[in-house]
Order: sequence, then structure tokens, then C-alpha cells
Amino acid sequence: MWAFFSRRLRLWLVLAIAVPLGGWLTGKVADLIEQRRGPNAASRTLHRARGWLQRRSRGPLAARTTEKDRPAR
Repeated sequence: MWAFFSRRLRLWLVLAIAVPLGGWLTGKVADLIEQRRGPNAASRTLHRARGWLQRRSRGPLAARTTEKDRPAR
């Protein structure tokens, strides 16, 4: 069924659903690792990946920032 969607619709589905969901999921896995073993390289990497995905997502789970929240250049 995936083949019947247009290229643009498939891209939108990935960006609107999969990326925010992936960011949320990596954060939950990182939190689970930290609960069991404490902060380590794997959990820090997963937290960085979650932040990277959240900054690039545009869905309802995206972080909302205003001009005041952004650092000065």
C-alpha cells in the first residue's frame, strides 16, 4: 500500500509522524537506560539524538520556541 502514495505524501508522513515519534522513542529509551545503569555514553548519545530530532521536527510534538527563547548570535 505504501507504493500507492505519492512521493510527496510519503515524505510528509515521514516528517510529520516518524521523526517526532522517533525522537520521543529515543528519549524514552535513554531515560530507561539511565534509570537502570545511570548516566553513560549510550544514554548521552540517545539524548543528543532526541534533541537533534526534536529541533528538526515540525509536528505537534515539536518543541515550540519564540524569539526570546533563542540565543543571541
